[in-house]
Amino acid sequence: MITVGDGAPQPASIISGMPQITVEYSAALAEAFDRRGFALALHSAAAGLIGSALPDFKTRFYPIAEAVIGSGAATEAMIHVDLAILPGRDPAVKTRLGDLTLATLCDHIRPGTGLTTQVTVEVRDIENYHKRVLRR
Repeated sequence: MITVGDGAPQPASIISGMPQITVEYSAALAEAFDRRGFALALHSAAAGLIGSALPDFKTRFYPIAEAVIGSGAATEAMIHVDLAILPGRDPAVKTRLGDLTLATLCDHIRPGTGLTTQVTVEVRDIENYHKRVLRR
């Protein structure tokens, strides 16, 4: 059950979405990765695709101070997006969402960093989700 506004429970099936987006990125990309631009572009583009209202999107970013990629070369970097949505969407829609997220992400990484960056996206369902929106 999800509660909205006055706290009245609503079945998750009538809630349009609740995308929870978590982005982990190598700290070496801090200057080259337009995080806010990525989030705003993804929210707008994905809302219609998955039938979620724009205010339901939430994106948070976590820089990774230390990561070992492959052989551990200092020129290796990574960005990983975990995109969690309520269940019930067709697998083809989730595939399009993953492709959209990957393309949008790559568009928001400035070239010329000298880094080889592995960019990955995981789209998954959240089966058990609880939410309350407080307006105080």
